[in-house]
Amino acid sequence: MSAPAPAPAPTRPSPPPPTQPSTPPPTRLWTPKRVLVTRSAAERPHGQRILARLEAAGVDDVELLPGDRLPPLRGDGDRAAFMAAKDTLAVVVPPPSKRALQPIPPSADWRVDLAEGCPAHCQYCYLAGSLSGPPVTRVFADLDEVLAGLDGYVGRGSVTSATVERGGEGTTFEASCYTDPLAIEHLTGGLARMIEHFGTHDWPGPVQLRATTKFDDVAGLLDLPHGGRTRLRFSLNAASVARRFEGATSPVPARIAALGAVAAAGYPVGLTIAPIMPVEGWREEYGALLDAVAAALPAGADLTVECITHRFTPGSKTTLLDWYPRTKLEMDETRRATKRGKFGSVKHVYPKETMAELRGWFEAAVAERLPQARFLYWT
Repeated sequence: MSAPAPAPAPTRPSPPPPTQPSTPPPTRLWTPKRVLVTRSAAERPHGQRILARLEAAGVDDVELLPGDRLPPLRGDGDRAAFMAAKDTLAVVVPPPSKRALQPIPPSADWRVDLAEGCPAHCQYCYLAGSLSGPPVTRVFADLDEVLAGLDGYVGRGSVTSATVERGGEGTTFEASCYTDPLAIEHLTGGLARMIEHFGTHDWPGPVQLRATTKFDDVAGLLDLPHGGRTRLRFSLNAASVARRFEGATSPVPARIAALGAVAAAGYPVGLTIAPIMPVEGWREEYGALLDAVAAALPAGADLTVECITHRFTPGSKTTLLDWYPRTKLEMDETRRATKRGKFGSVKHVYPKETMAELRGWFEAAVAERLPQARFLYWT
């Protein structure tokens, strides 16, 4: 009688196939409660693309207006009117005069606007002193015409392209002067369209698109043919400042992760530390921020740093107190120095001694923690 056959050796299950790294879902996407679309905007190709994205996003209250004038936004009181405006997206065509680009120092040669207004609730919002009327987010539907006219501005700037310090950036175009383009990108697609145009267009000279954001929805930008011609910058702040004053934005750790993701996708990137405030423990908090950025960036990342201290004007203070009457934001003129512009404008900035202390610390800390970074400016 033969011995029984040995039992087959147990087999190990095959390891699962490796998964491709993925970008985490965005932490916050804005859904407007009301959308107004003017007749001229609905006729433009970009306006039609926006309408398609709004439908895909499940935005229900979309009103196609019979003309080009927006209706008044009313509420039960000033606060209600403010909230109604912040919850409204308007798709419009600006007057032709808006296509004449203006310089925007110290950031870029030219300001090119995708929109005006922002759905976030930053209690220090600089738009409070820059834009008039209800804080509706107005998206411009003439993007194709704007992009077609940019060639004529190449080589004509004075902020970067004509300077020794920043001439290597080429002619720079700032897309986030009056809005946060990433905050509305899921509804408009405008930033992606600009990035593709800058990356693939046959320009008459070196150019760079610049955009700053407090949001993290970058998944749709990672595979675009950007050609290294778009610098995506992330506005970051100390943990306590962001927590108290940056409502309805993405959390700072999520923004830092998004910064690392776009840098890994080959984009030049930027760190915009703004608005810097000398809060209690500010050295430790801003030091932790710089350490977190350093840990998130891939080796060899092309990084710039811009530092902007908090300031306010008499007009912006009045508007911000109307918008956020219970804010704890420090806006005490007696604790500030007064800075006057060429045409008599007034800004309240930190005193000279405070500014010197802040600047000295930040310049040394950035050099130590982010040695590969180019420090663009302090203001």
